[in-house]
Amino acid sequence: MTLAETIQTHVQALPPTLQRETLDFITWLETRYGIAAPDLPTFPLSETEAFLQRHADALSVDFPDDINDFDLGVDTPRSSFE
Repeated sequence: MTLAETIQTHVQALPPTLQRETLDFITWLETRYGIAAPDLPTFPLSETEAFLQRHADALSVDFPDDINDFDLGVDTPRSSFE
């Protein structure tokens, strides 16, 4: 059995969520070492990925990007509530 076949056997035994995590790790390795990813069909997005994709860049262009500590106000010491 080749190394690729051994890896495939292990991956097939994993639940789908861990298979997805394994694929994410492999694509991270490809990126890290500059290896071109093979042309493969895309898989359906997980529920979390679909949520993030729907809401990515959801902040409008008029959202202030210059918020600083002055805008946040002053914290009230806890002792004042006792």
